[in-house]
Amino acid sequence: MKNFYKTRLWPDEKWRWIIPILLIALFLLTLIWLPWQAQRMEANERQEQLIADTLWVEQAIQFQIDRNDEMLRQIGADIMNMQLSPSTVLERFRNLLKNNHEIARLVWFDQQDLVVTSTSELAIHSKDAQIPHYIESGSIELDNKTRCFAPQAPKPGQRAAYPISCQIPLIKGNQHFGSIVITYQASGILEELVPWWFAQDNQISLIDSDDRVVATRASGGIGKNVYTHNRNLELPGITLTLRTNSNKREPTFLSNLLVLLVVLLSLGLIWSLLALWRDINRRLAAEGALRQQVTFRTAMENSLITGLRARDMQGRMTYVNPAFCKMVGYPAEQIIGRLPPMPYWAPEAIEEYQRRFTQLLAGSVPQDGFETIYQHASGERIPVLIYESPLIDETGRQTGWMSSILDISELKRAQDLTRQQEEKLHASARLATMGEIASMLAHELNQPLAAISSYTTGAINLLNAGTTDQGLLLTALDKVNAQAQRAGQIIRSVYEFVKKRAPSREPLDINELIQNTLPLIELQALSTHIQLQWMPLPGLPKVLADQVLIEQVLLNLTRNAIEAMQQTPPEQRFLRIQVSLDAEGQGLAVEVADRGHGIAPTVAERLFSPFFSTKSSGMGMGLNICRTAIEFHGGTLNHRPNPAGGSIFRFVLPLLPPDHESGQDAASSHP
Repeated sequence: MKNFYKTRLWPDEKWRWIIPILLIALFLLTLIWLPWQAQRMEANERQEQLIADTLWVEQAIQFQIDRNDEMLRQIGADIMNMQLSPSTVLERFRNLLKNNHEIARLVWFDQQDLVVTSTSELAIHSKDAQIPHYIESGSIELDNKTRCFAPQAPKPGQRAAYPISCQIPLIKGNQHFGSIVITYQASGILEELVPWWFAQDNQISLIDSDDRVVATRASGGIGKNVYTHNRNLELPGITLTLRTNSNKREPTFLSNLLVLLVVLLSLGLIWSLLALWRDINRRLAAEGALRQQVTFRTAMENSLITGLRARDMQGRMTYVNPAFCKMVGYPAEQIIGRLPPMPYWAPEAIEEYQRRFTQLLAGSVPQDGFETIYQHASGERIPVLIYESPLIDETGRQTGWMSSILDISELKRAQDLTRQQEEKLHASARLATMGEIASMLAHELNQPLAAISSYTTGAINLLNAGTTDQGLLLTALDKVNAQAQRAGQIIRSVYEFVKKRAPSREPLDINELIQNTLPLIELQALSTHIQLQWMPLPGLPKVLADQVLIEQVLLNLTRNAIEAMQQTPPEQRFLRIQVSLDAEGQGLAVEVADRGHGIAPTVAERLFSPFFSTKSSGMGMGLNICRTAIEFHGGTLNHRPNPAGGSIFRFVLPLLPPDHESGQDAASSHP
């Protein structure tokens, strides 16, 4: 029974193993056959490509030679019909040579086969210049056909050269006018008419009827004799062979390709399974990390006090955080998805929003942020500081903009409080300054008052004397009027300087401002016999500044300069005030120069610090107040040594913007 079952089962087991073996054998044979077949197909394809390229090159050479023949026949027709001069023909020959570098020489022969003109100087000056000896003139028939002639074999020891000359007879009717001979160099034909890309991949040779290589071009190296092709180059009268020999080697066949393919397929299958398992684990880990990051980012954004918003390239709102919603008083569902105008835009700033939105769409994003105002849902105005940044996706393409919005209401209130304190400090400094000049003011007013008293007394004496000389009376009254105006100007200058009022920036002529301040400066310099040098610069543009603050700065700087020259010899006490444009042309510079003791380096480091003073009676706030006032206007204040001795204090004020309207207060305008 066992033998029976063995006998019955053996054929099934045999066929069950034979079929997989046959399939595997078929697979292995296929793996072996495919590379061999691919090798054959590649070799055939290379050979066919070489044949096609050789045919194209042969046709290109033939076309150019035929084209040259046609152009020379046109010149010959013009010679016969228009009686062209030799110089004209030579000029046309040279133009032809310039555009066709494969031509070596062009010669025009007359009826007696003598040279009329030639592009070769040797042919013109030769004694027996005639048609080359290998062209038999007696064999020329009046059939108007072009004939080409190959050269004779070179003599022993002579360098091989293979010029090909083609004779074009000039025949009109039955009359012979001579001929034109065009000469090619075989090497020139290959160099000029064979494309560079073809010469890089193939060795090209010209072979004459005696199987002699007359010219070769091998830009890419010697041919490998694997892929070759010969093509006849038919010229009238001679036949050359164009032989191409490819630089490409025969496709190689790997002997162990089968084993390599099986191993690679096996490894590829195992690697695919491992990569799939690893990719699944990575995806799961990435999804978990993403959920964690989303949770973390949501918690972080909910805890921020900075408002965040995102917009697409059309300006549509795509995201806002809770801080932004709280800032403007609108829930996210009322803002996300909306296009401008937005509900939190203040009506008085609509034009500014539209302008900035247009600039944003054009790609002009402020790098340092900008200030504006928003309107809360309750109607309250909120000053905000906005920073814009482009949103870039993973491909590097911009998809929108992200904005960070800061509520700067508290900052504005702090700035207002600081400004008020500075104003009080400025007022105190002005009063302190007036305290120092009050005594000198009384002395200065005594002079115009005494003059007024003298002139009025003289006028009364004239009237009492009964004189009728009106000229004397008018002269006395004019002098009284001038002295009264002088006294009034001094009093008004002091009043304008001392009175307390809010800062007001307006267009000012700096020359006029300094000129109005000069009486007070002269008053301070009077007691110390200091010579004041005022150097105005006419035609300067205006600045946007507070007149009283700039006057206070001038008085503080000139007072310090006067005090610095207390120990200077009287003949060297010069106080110079000079106005100029700064180097960049963006502001006006005012310099106050003295000839005093100068500033020591250790003092210069703390010169503008609050409560620092080198004077026993000073509070140490003068220069600090000056710098604060100048920086309030957007300018700078600094100092440097005076080359003539002493110090030079220089402050720069920005020029008035061209589009600024007269009388507008820049301090109240929104950024």
